[in-house]
Amino acid sequence: MKCPFCRHPKTRVVDKRNLEELGTIRRRRECLACERRFSTYERIEWTGVSVIKKDGRRESFDRDKLLAGLLKACEKRPIPREEIEKLVSGIEAEMYNYGRREVPAQVIGELVMDRLKELDKVAYIRFASVYREFTDLKSFEKELRTLKKN
Repeated sequence: MKCPFCRHPKTRVVDKRNLEELGTIRRRRECLACERRFSTYERIEWTGVSVIKKDGRRESFDRDKLLAGLLKACEKRPIPREEIEKLVSGIEAEMYNYGRREVPAQVIGELVMDRLKELDKVAYIRFASVYREFTDLKSFEKELRTLKKN
C-alpha cells in the first residue's frame, strides 16, 4: 500500500478492526517514510451484476453511485455516515441475494425507498422526489399523504 501523502511504497498496519455491520475491515496504517497515518477499508467486491435502467440500458452496479445518491438525500440530516454506509451495504447484499446477474433499477430503488422510510422521513421524501420523478406539488402531497397513513 503506497502512502497517499508521500507515495512511499512501504507502510505498516497499526490497528485493524472488523466492522461487521458494514461488511468491512478497517486498517489504520502508518507510512514508514513520513510517519503520517491513514485508514484503508477492505470489503468484498461483488462482481458481475448489471443494473437494467428504466430506458433498457445496462450498466455495472456501482456501490459508490448508490452511496452518493443516499448522501445527497441525507444531506443536512442527523444521520451518521456509518448508518448510511450500513444501509448501502444492506442494500448491496440484498441485491446480490436476488440471485440474478441483472437486476432492474426499480428493484434497487424500492429497496432504497423501504430502508430510507425507516431511517429518515425527510431523506425518504428527497430520494422519492428524484426516484419517482415528481413534476409538481401534487406529486409531493400524494407521497406525503401516503407516508402519513403508514
